[in-house]
Amino acid sequence: MTQLTKLELEEIVEQLGEYKGRHTELISVYISSGYDVNSVQKQLEAEKSTAKNIKSTATRKNVSDALDKIVRHLKTLKRTPKNGLALFCGNVSKKEGQDDLQLWDIEPPMPLKVRLYRCDKEFVLDTLKEQLEISEVFGLLVMDRKEATIGLLEGKRIEVLQKMTSGIPGKVRAGGQSSQRFHRITEGLTKEFYKRIADEMRKIFFDNKRLKGILVGGPIPTKDEFLDGKYMVTKLSENVIGRIDIGNSDESGLKELVEKSKEILSNQEIIYEKKLLENFFETLGEKPDMALYKEEPIRRALEYGAVKILLLSKKLDKDILKDLKRKARDMSSVVEIISTDTEEGDQFQKLSGIGAILRFKLELKFL
Repeated sequence: MTQLTKLELEEIVEQLGEYKGRHTELISVYISSGYDVNSVQKQLEAEKSTAKNIKSTATRKNVSDALDKIVRHLKTLKRTPKNGLALFCGNVSKKEGQDDLQLWDIEPPMPLKVRLYRCDKEFVLDTLKEQLEISEVFGLLVMDRKEATIGLLEGKRIEVLQKMTSGIPGKVRAGGQSSQRFHRITEGLTKEFYKRIADEMRKIFFDNKRLKGILVGGPIPTKDEFLDGKYMVTKLSENVIGRIDIGNSDESGLKELVEKSKEILSNQEIIYEKKLLENFFETLGEKPDMALYKEEPIRRALEYGAVKILLLSKKLDKDILKDLKRKARDMSSVVEIISTDTEEGDQFQKLSGIGAILRFKLELKFL
């Protein structure tokens, strides 16, 4: 078993989604990253005893056989894979009375955060589908002078990574020189707090290759003091795509930050897609022998391993889309799925809905 790419995962999810059980006999098991595989094995051994109480003979047999197959497979594993493990097993025969017991074991491209056992008429695929939606992550910071919370937006999930407090005292009670001295102390503590926040941001985000951008939220003076004071390293400060006025600096502030940044986040996807298509149309215009937009020449170019980037419209025929993605995967070509939400995406779909940027020029006789 090897860790799947997102493209491979998408194809398996599509395949698994097509299977329907006659009764609640298709088993889905999710083992979260870092969880002991032996504990899951023991749990499923216990489920085998429960399955003996199923009234329907056929259903009881199918569930018991599937559990047996999963348990036997888990016994071959020394440990849970790095990103966790998703297992799907059941009788997927389309003919009643016939057996076709299949097992799929999947290490997804990103760590699994959930543990699950379910026996149903369909395989439980929502968790894997969420991973397919995630191509990048966004750093989150909400702060004021008292506290800061650092988080991560991964798809639709917000994860709290670090909570920090400044230790700065509240009201100024003394007057005169004592008040001025208190002010100097609090300003010094504030700057130290900003430095600690910046240091944590660097530790958490600096080497994250999937980081698409950083959103910062807080009261107007605080977040602006932090960002304009250049406390963060240049690489991260240049990655700040939004500064949002919010009042909370705890976990609820992270949710408010994401909610108020919907337009910014949406634009990031649009900008990425626009750049892809600009590159394609520019190559097509300036170097026509390095870009293709008709299906048959693209299929031939894929066979020769000449396609660097394959662009496919979401509105393509499902079977064509699936077949081209498979061919591209076999040749290690990058696949980009293009929506029709932009003018460029609509133009691309009307052109043919298929485009390729080549690794090397192919002679006309090969096309």
